[in-house]
Amino acid sequence: MRIDLHCHSKASDGTDTPAELVRNAAAAGLDVVALTDHDTTRGYAEAIAAVPAGLTLVTGAELSCRLDGVGLHMLAYLFDPEEPDLLRERELVRDDRVPRAQAMIGSLRELGVPITWEHVERIASGGSVGRPHIATALVELGVVPTVSDAFTSEWLADGGRAHIQKHESDPFEMIRLVKAAGGVTVFAHPAAAKRGRTVPESAIAELAAAGLDGIEVDHMDHDAATRARLRGLAGELGLLTTGSSDYHGHRKACELGEYTTDPEIYAEITRRATGAFPVPGTGGPTGAFPVPGAGGPTSA
Repeated sequence: MRIDLHCHSKASDGTDTPAELVRNAAAAGLDVVALTDHDTTRGYAEAIAAVPAGLTLVTGAELSCRLDGVGLHMLAYLFDPEEPDLLRERELVRDDRVPRAQAMIGSLRELGVPITWEHVERIASGGSVGRPHIATALVELGVVPTVSDAFTSEWLADGGRAHIQKHESDPFEMIRLVKAAGGVTVFAHPAAAKRGRTVPESAIAELAAAGLDGIEVDHMDHDAATRARLRGLAGELGLLTTGSSDYHGHRKACELGEYTTDPEIYAEITRRATGAFPVPGTGGPTGAFPVPGAGGPTSA
């Protein structure tokens, strides 16, 4: 059983539509795929309607947080997307994305880069604008060779010359909100140092004490030694360990199913979740959002 619990679509900063994502996941031989767009659930309806037979979709999101000045991402799975407190916090983060992106574009222009908002908006194609869209524009303008090369101190990394901080949630509060919405929380790529500063292991221990369910261990930004260290830390703290591709389509050099999650860990995630259920593929548009008593997916 092959399970990839961290993937993005055009609803945020991926290049596949939600429907393309689930179809590509099935074609890649996955049995389970999670849709975890940044701070938004607006890709749910399209993905659910397109889940092929033989594939199961896990609805989720990757939520932007900050702790002691360090940005971190919290993967949330199978929460109720209409729970009002969590929805309100996601909207705060989402609504800050456009002015933040515009400010970064202004900083880049001051550095001599001929980038425009229209260029970035075209790349985003209606998705939730983020740094990867700006990074793609820098590639298209010939400023950097790859998207990854834009995430350095020279350009867009935390503390970089063109970086602008956005509204980000307190991770302890986010854990509380996700749990209140029936979801499960996993700290995404906690030791991805090449992205910028990372939180210390003592902070991970504090998050675990506050109810964090797991940490993403097997990830392209963790080398073998880092994965071994994180796995040991998870064992000490009683945390689940996940693996995933962090797939963004052709925007990043990673493939669906590049890293996967153990089926027993996946089973435990679904056991703990009460806000929504995984969506088994039916091969057609008959899937319905499986939250008892809830309406359709929100556009937060």
